[in-house]
Amino acid sequence: MTSTLEPTDRYDAATSDTHPTYNERLRTLSEASVNQHFDAFLDIDWDNPDFAIDPTDERWVLPEADVLGRHPWYQSLPKEEQIRIGLYRQANVTKVGLQFEQVLVAGIMNYCFALPNGSPEFRYSTHEATEECHHTQMFQEFVNRSGQDVAGGSRLFRGLAPILPLAARIVPFGFFYGVLAGEEPIDHVQKAIVRSGEEMHPLLQRIMQIHIAEEARHIGFAHQYLEHHAPKLNVAERAVLSMLVPVIMRWLCDEILVPSKKAQRDMGIPDSVMKELYWDSPASRKMLRDLFADVRRLADDTGLMNPASRRMWRLLKIDGRSSRFRSEPATAAH
Repeated sequence: MTSTLEPTDRYDAATSDTHPTYNERLRTLSEASVNQHFDAFLDIDWDNPDFAIDPTDERWVLPEADVLGRHPWYQSLPKEEQIRIGLYRQANVTKVGLQFEQVLVAGIMNYCFALPNGSPEFRYSTHEATEECHHTQMFQEFVNRSGQDVAGGSRLFRGLAPILPLAARIVPFGFFYGVLAGEEPIDHVQKAIVRSGEEMHPLLQRIMQIHIAEEARHIGFAHQYLEHHAPKLNVAERAVLSMLVPVIMRWLCDEILVPSKKAQRDMGIPDSVMKELYWDSPASRKMLRDLFADVRRLADDTGLMNPASRRMWRLLKIDGRSSRFRSEPATAAH
């Protein structure tokens, strides 16, 4: 499956002439990374007293925009326990995010290694890797200051993490779908929390603001990349990827949003609540479907939706109506 997917075949003079729109969009993204970017230790005032993390601060109570925060079991707990779980939850999600971005950076470097001279993908990809490194720094700094000894992802994810970046060289098209599998859910959740208007800790709010701003570029690039390279897929590649993409989406979504066994034990969440939250209740199932409305549209646009793959999306409970446009609010999409 590698003949039409090798990075070394991605760019030549003919590509530049035939697809000026794609190259121009990459140039725009690269210039935006130069003109508007954030530094983990310059753009966050870590020593500001307002940003200090107090483990008794009621602002660590999870908002209702969080699927756990709005569950009756969590809301029935004593305030002190809600705060403890909330701080742990935020720290663990942050740790999973930085682990995912470490895989992403390693994958981007693998992909870029084989790009030819003159490739506009090289410049933008390395801008993105730089920004993701800053994200891992600010995420780890938050975890360190939280005082929570969180492990992040599941044992399976942490065990596969050193291997996953190799996919960027072997099947880059699948790798960039995997990028969206991690970025879309956390972007969706963070936007929902920020838009809710509920009071939150200012340090966490600042981290989310920075992450949302730069992830918009990263998600945009992945969409542009996949739309541009989809016509190069042969019939066999398209068939295999159409079945793999929903599996990748569901797996990485669960890694990012569902607490690991360790996290469940540390937070004291009963098995019955875990089952309902992830993803048996009608509200949580709707949220799961909403997370991937943009990706379903992209699968349509890149020729990866067919009768067999639609059944796979449905089997994994991530089917539903596709977005009419990227970042369409979920309430409008349903």
